[in-house]
Amino acid sequence: MTRRMPYWLVPIILSIFVPTGLAQSVSQLSDEARQFVSVEAPVVALIDVQVVDGTGAAPKSGQTVLIDNGRIAAIGDDVSIPPGAERLELSGHTVIPGLVGVHNHTFYTTSVRTSQMNVTAPRLYLASGVTTIRTTGSYSPYSEINMKRAIEEGEIVGPRMHVTGPYVSGPGASTMMTQVSSPEDARRMVAYWAEEGATWFKAYTMISRAELGAAIDEAHRRGLKFTGHLCSVTFKEAVDLGIDGLEHGFFTNTEYDPNKLPDECPPGFRESLRNLDVDSEPVRRTIGHMIDNGVALTSTLAVYEISVPDRPPLESRTLAALAPGARDEYLTRRDEIKKQADTSNSSVMADLFPRAQAFEYAFFKAGGLLAAGVDPTGNGGALPGFGDQRNYELLLEAEFTPAETLQIMTLNGAKVLGVDDELGSVSAGKIADLVVIDGDPVSRPGDIRNVVIVFKQGVGYDSKKLIDSVEGLVGLK
Repeated sequence: MTRRMPYWLVPIILSIFVPTGLAQSVSQLSDEARQFVSVEAPVVALIDVQVVDGTGAAPKSGQTVLIDNGRIAAIGDDVSIPPGAERLELSGHTVIPGLVGVHNHTFYTTSVRTSQMNVTAPRLYLASGVTTIRTTGSYSPYSEINMKRAIEEGEIVGPRMHVTGPYVSGPGASTMMTQVSSPEDARRMVAYWAEEGATWFKAYTMISRAELGAAIDEAHRRGLKFTGHLCSVTFKEAVDLGIDGLEHGFFTNTEYDPNKLPDECPPGFRESLRNLDVDSEPVRRTIGHMIDNGVALTSTLAVYEISVPDRPPLESRTLAALAPGARDEYLTRRDEIKKQADTSNSSVMADLFPRAQAFEYAFFKAGGLLAAGVDPTGNGGALPGFGDQRNYELLLEAEFTPAETLQIMTLNGAKVLGVDDELGSVSAGKIADLVVIDGDPVSRPGDIRNVVIVFKQGVGYDSKKLIDSVEGLVGLK
């Protein structure tokens, strides 16, 4: 039995060890934001819940979680609840930390459209239990900088944001990306967006080693960090250049392609991955090199799954959220992927997907820092928030335990962002970012979708109201 702490000691302890002024009270929210609030009392007790705390520890049932002015004041099976607290009797519910998505754009794509989602993205992330995101490459960085400010000031609802600057790539990249052609270009780009408020940067597929090295160095000189979705530069080369993280894992590493040339992205390189043994010595060296140099890995299984024939299962909520045009574009491309696989009796992505899962499992088990995010791009089937929830099921499919999976999606993400002292676990003293789920995702993975209340800094938001507010709008605004 957990020993009861006298309630009168809690505010004293928090005042000594925890900075004040971090709670966002309901009175600070605009009328637009306030319409989604379902729990606004400063002191709230979540009673008789199962807690999966995000640390990798086993779930605990019959717990009470006490929230006091935006902080988690106590957790246990014998918590003293003060008079006047709002008591939520939640038998049959599970509480997890707010999800921390580290590859979570605020734009959305299908095969034919790109849409900046200033309305739908922040609402869907929060509704799905994602309370912190890193945008990890921006097509409209000022939209994200302004969105971050509006959320912090209570004008709109959404997750707390770590804004990444525009994609840094090279000649031949998309016209929506920054195309640098020299180390000086790369440094100037990083310096500009650092001054504008970006705290992370992301390299993309066409960058050279010289330009990537200069960009990383400039970011580090300013106390900022760098990640990458690479191709022209291999994982080992990027690690040697000092990169802090790598995105997508197995799907994007070109170092195993026998035709790889320096600073070039080899066409069709995924064929070289098709029969690669994930337990081979070259792969073990990659994993060891990343871990030895403290390089984190981001799992984005949800966005790659949509390129596998007949995956993921179609969900009515996804189709309802999509704007009519975006829905048609996604379903058309989904059918095309199926037909192409049927015609050739083959699918590269179907072959690579289980290998990518195995790579992430091996990286984590070897001691690597694995986090996750949805990446709502590709052909349009991975939506903000919904795709984060799908990641939970896909990581379980990869043989992670439920506790390990939630650790990856919460505390590990907070560690990548350097905020794990305040966020990422259900721990006394931390900011009260909590997700209340109707059901038990430990024994029934699909219950991860049954979010009823999302607490961000102690304010409870109604998940259903948030989802209903974006129906038919994803891909439009």
